[in-house]
Amino acid sequence: MRTYQPRPTDVTRTWYVVDATDQVLGRLATRIATVLRGKHKPTFAPHLDVGDFVIVVNADKVVLTGDKLRQSQRHYHSGYPGGLRSVPFADLLATKPEELVAGAVKGMLPSNKLARKQIKKLKVYAGPDHPHEAQQPQPLEL
Repeated sequence: MRTYQPRPTDVTRTWYVVDATDQVLGRLATRIATVLRGKHKPTFAPHLDVGDFVIVVNADKVVLTGDKLRQSQRHYHSGYPGGLRSVPFADLLATKPEELVAGAVKGMLPSNKLARKQIKKLKVYAGPDHPHEAQQPQPLEL
């Protein structure tokens, strides 16, 4: 019996909608990362992008457990000496909840060229509305 190797032409992509209301951020991010990579499919191959598109709505209603909302911070650097900036998760959730969810998902993908291609299939919106009507997305059960 030969080992099945999917080709890029064999990949069919589905659009999923995830409602992040009252979902724990880490658990939500792991499930989304699994779908983006395509590990939920029987045709998964680690060297190909076989994953699906994921639309996350209500990102501003995501939940962080424990005291992470107050204690944890998002760090970024401008590239200049002394350019390290830190933003608490509470401020980030209030101003840019899309970045909070997308950053958590990106951290659960591998650090390579394929993951940079896969993260582009993630669409995150703070409110319940999104502009992706033509694709007829399916709800993703978590």
